[in-house]
Amino acid sequence: MRRIVSIVFFTLSCVVASAQMSATDSLYLDSIYRHLELDEYTVTARVKEKDIIIPQTLSGTQLKKMNALSVADAIRYFSGVQIKDYGGVGGLKTVNIRSMGTNHMGVYYNGIQLGNAQNGQIDLGKYSLENIEEIQLFNGQKSDIWQSAREFGAAGSIYLTTRRPRFENGKTFNIKGQMRAGSFDLINPSFLLDVKLSETMSLTTNAELVSSSGKYPFRYRRVTPSGEVAYDTTAIRQNGDINAIRVEAAINHYYSNTGFWKLQLYHYNSERGVPGAIVNNVWRNGERLWDRNSFVQATWQDELFNRWSVRVNAKYANDYTRNINNDDKLIHVENQYLQQELYLTMTNKVRIFDWWDVSAAYDLQYNALSMYAEAHRFTHWLSVATAINIKNYLRLQTSVLGTFVQDCSKINNSERAALNNSEQPAKQALNTKLTPAFFLSYRPSQVVDLRFNAFYKQSYRYPTFNDLYYTDMGNAYLKPELAKQHSAGLSFAQPFRINELRGSEFRINADYYYNRISDKIIAYPKGQQFRWTMLNLGLVKINGIDINAQLHFVLPKNFYLTAKAQYTYQTAIDVTDPNDSYYGDQIPYIPWHSGSAVGMFGWQNDWQQYGLNYSFIYVGERYNQQENIIYNYTQPWYTHDLSLFGEWNIQPISHSAKGASNSPKGVRYPIILRVALDVNNLLSQDYDVILNYPMPKRNYKCTISITY
Repeated sequence: MRRIVSIVFFTLSCVVASAQMSATDSLYLDSIYRHLELDEYTVTARVKEKDIIIPQTLSGTQLKKMNALSVADAIRYFSGVQIKDYGGVGGLKTVNIRSMGTNHMGVYYNGIQLGNAQNGQIDLGKYSLENIEEIQLFNGQKSDIWQSAREFGAAGSIYLTTRRPRFENGKTFNIKGQMRAGSFDLINPSFLLDVKLSETMSLTTNAELVSSSGKYPFRYRRVTPSGEVAYDTTAIRQNGDINAIRVEAAINHYYSNTGFWKLQLYHYNSERGVPGAIVNNVWRNGERLWDRNSFVQATWQDELFNRWSVRVNAKYANDYTRNINNDDKLIHVENQYLQQELYLTMTNKVRIFDWWDVSAAYDLQYNALSMYAEAHRFTHWLSVATAINIKNYLRLQTSVLGTFVQDCSKINNSERAALNNSEQPAKQALNTKLTPAFFLSYRPSQVVDLRFNAFYKQSYRYPTFNDLYYTDMGNAYLKPELAKQHSAGLSFAQPFRINELRGSEFRINADYYYNRISDKIIAYPKGQQFRWTMLNLGLVKINGIDINAQLHFVLPKNFYLTAKAQYTYQTAIDVTDPNDSYYGDQIPYIPWHSGSAVGMFGWQNDWQQYGLNYSFIYVGERYNQQENIIYNYTQPWYTHDLSLFGEWNIQPISHSAKGASNSPKGVRYPIILRVALDVNNLLSQDYDVILNYPMPKRNYKCTISITY
């Protein structure tokens, strides 16, 4: 414990010292920059009054300035997060928070969870930033009790919010075209169109193509435990190509101050190579993967009688996956999976008093998996929650979630039948679990923005179809996980009162957490990237510290300087059986130390902007297997990224377009030209996020876009 406390104080000192020399990208002068944005909204880092646990947020101009291609690239800058990245544009990218496991992380697209009952893995590399307005990461759960029952079940949540169209006075459409090209034959065009159908209704469409050969140079070097060099090779990564298309469309209708409905369609189609692991200087590249993900979802919400708020969400998803391995040195494998999901939820919130809210929600989800095997699952969630706000000094939130899971599966696979000498019969199971949660936030003074927060939460994670039945090492006897989270922290924010620095702000958050997971299910790749080895660890204990610091300077003469820094210290050890050789060892791929830093410097006026952005990511030493021995040791890795951009309004806005409610014909609206150059892995480091899956060395991207 003394070691942990020492690390806290040391890190706080370092972060504050570095923050005094730089700043955050949390506030911008909207009056200066509003004509350079397609979406006219103000980006701030001020805490919403309803937030008990302050989320980590990236939104608006912050996302634009990061040299990130997908949601997974952006989330790397959040603290307490571990990304599994298998390399290249098309490589699988999954996220894990505070070592809880990918399946404990809920990923929500406009408030509705992205699901994958087959393996529970949400590949965040599929989701582009082109249509994303905001990314939020919550530890525990979202602070607002007005949420679906299923949302109370996640140990951590990522919320992806897509753009809401906004129009200049008198303007009826927005249009944006963009072309991105870069290393490894990357071609990434995208197109966006917003149409104003009426004063309360709008249509937005977005399409994007991603194509890359995935051929990047890498160095493969392995040293034996005795220190001798076993392999040292330079080669070109093969079979990492991808061709993908994404199309989205949405209709938004805001018919009152409190009511709206939204209908959204999403389609993603890709073919990619799956580069194999490099083992003993031998790599094979016979595996191919086809994905087709489509869903339609709808949301309606309104406030009735000034006290009763209602939200209804519905979703249908259809996902097809084909995996084939033609490697002549391995057993031929060709599997096809068709998943269907039907989801319906209704959430109610009642304001009993101005300081007391209660909510109740019911969710129903049906999942079906066919083609490779047949499985069906009905899941019901029922939640009740309450929130109390005592004069903005003390906020309390508590909830209870009931989860009810019923499986019905019939394994009809020739390989398994041959192994078992019989076809596995239908299997039915009914599992129920109640999981409570309690959150609080205390602010001693309304003059100083200093807040103390804490929470306790239980999360229940039922095994996926693959966990139970379908992978090479699927285990039908896996037990569900039960996670218990304990967290306590503080946050402090201080705006600068000096006239020359008005609008500047400093913010820091620090959290200590202790997680205890019973029957933890772990998965790590076994030979092929698409297949996993599954097993239960009886008990895992996780201790950690997350620290985030932000500083923003608005400087004279339209200059700005921003900075963000995150640091995580974490131990995640297996304490199942003292007789195990790995008892007390760090679990696979969890580093003790990790962090990131982002710095941005720029200048802007009404019609142009220039900026230079720098980012640094560090992941410390880890072990790739359960035993923490030198043979399983994985070296730390770090990268430096740099980007330079410029924006120009090549058609200055006319006076009538600025203020007239009904602008006459012929009004000129701004046309924004943006050019950006990104350099990733500036120092061309050789590193692996996952052992034997080398990551790209130095690479480049150039982006040109025009917005009207």
